Amino acid sequence: MDKTRGILIGRMQPIHNGHMQVIKQILEEVDEIIIGIGSAQLSHESKDPFTAGERVVMISHALFEAGIDPSRYYIIPMQDINFNAIWVSHVKMLTPPFSIVYSGNPLVKQLFSEEGFEVRQPPLYDRLHLSGTEVRKRILEDGNWQELVPNATADVINEIKGVERIKNLSIKEISEI
Repeated sequence: MDKTRGILIGRMQPIHNGHMQVIKQILEEVDEIIIGIGSAQLSHESKDPFTAGERVVMISHALFEAGIDPSRYYIIPMQDINFNAIWVSHVKMLTPPFSIVYSGNPLVKQLFSEEGFEVRQPPLYDRLHLSGTEVRKRILEDGNWQELVPNATADVINEIKGVERIKNLSIKEISEI
């Protein structure tokens, strides 16, 4: 039996409760989901503090914590190639076959539509608060960032000393101005 497989690509810096709600919603529509970790080559920057490997661990632990069957997802780091005309081919080369693309990004939607893929806009959940930007901002301000992420994500961030990393990266970048 053929499985319906969808793909969701995001930086997941870090994975938060909004991502988790989107993933659960997508899994109601498809048999399997490919979670593409975008900008996998970036790390140790204010906007992209975590490595691809750290994000894989965060995502896999958060999905396990949510009780999502590991046979229903693939987590694949994807480096940026900054070459839009061949980006879809690049993604296809890195992943199992898929038929549905979930994205709210206009460029991603355009590129995959041009290649004949069905593109669906995933629902956004409390986008004002549930964003990686908000999580990182609260970390810098000593706010309650933990309420925005799965417990498993908070555990990994604490384990890798992610709070200290984000604060140190912020100091470094401020001093460079």
